[in-house]
Amino acid sequence: MFRNLNEDQLSEKANKLRADILKMLCEAGSGHTGGALSSIDIVTVLYNKIMNIDPKNPTWDKRDRFVLSKGHGCVALYAVLADCGYFPEEELKTLRKYGSILQGHPYMHKTPGFDVSAGSLGQGLSVAVGMALAARMDGKDNRVYCLMGDGENQEGQIWEAAMAAGHYKLDNLCGILDNNGLQIDGKVEDVMNIEPIADKWKAFNWNIVEINGHDVKEIEKAFMAAAEYKGKPTLILAHTVKGKGVSFMENVSSWHGAAPNKEQLETALNELGF
Repeated sequence: MFRNLNEDQLSEKANKLRADILKMLCEAGSGHTGGALSSIDIVTVLYNKIMNIDPKNPTWDKRDRFVLSKGHGCVALYAVLADCGYFPEEELKTLRKYGSILQGHPYMHKTPGFDVSAGSLGQGLSVAVGMALAARMDGKDNRVYCLMGDGENQEGQIWEAAMAAGHYKLDNLCGILDNNGLQIDGKVEDVMNIEPIADKWKAFNWNIVEINGHDVKEIEKAFMAAAEYKGKPTLILAHTVKGKGVSFMENVSSWHGAAPNKEQLETALNELGF
């Protein structure tokens, strides 16, 4: 495990990383804000408390794997990886620029710490299932984590992968659903309702843990419970707020794929205490 922070330290770090996310998006002038802010608490806990990783050796064979299936939310993971030391924080200023290691969607061959390139929604869970199954076949104890969006759960491939994971009883696999209720075209329930989502995952033979996706204590307990649960993969159903932490971004679907300008950045940073 890379770090062992307490609850207050985790919350403070997530708040700092929110500021980093907003700064890099403003500098780039484009990107996906809402879903990065809704998932940053989850990713912060994973990388600072839960996952077995080594930033100095990103391809370490014994590391746990993380699949960012909702690849458009990569700025959250970029902020965390830089904070952990996978690459210098100065690189965050190059987001989406030509030749940068930090593109609009993650590219594993350029960005240290990424195990999977992503962008086409619905595909990440299939990759995660393959990783988990391979680890079992090789007799390794690596755990695999896969972060998905709720709009992404409208994709048929998610359910094919979910069925396979349940069938093979992949208890080394943990899915996380960033359930913020919004996607680029509006409310998830209006575009294509996925409810009752917990019952659907249960029907595919998954263990379900429901949490407040912004409470670092609940997040940590959920990941620990997932690691202890045997015989089924676990889905952490994280209830979150799109644009969490910035009042004028919260629960506003138009912030799904928009970046703040300098004035909006200043207002947002003031709200975050920076």
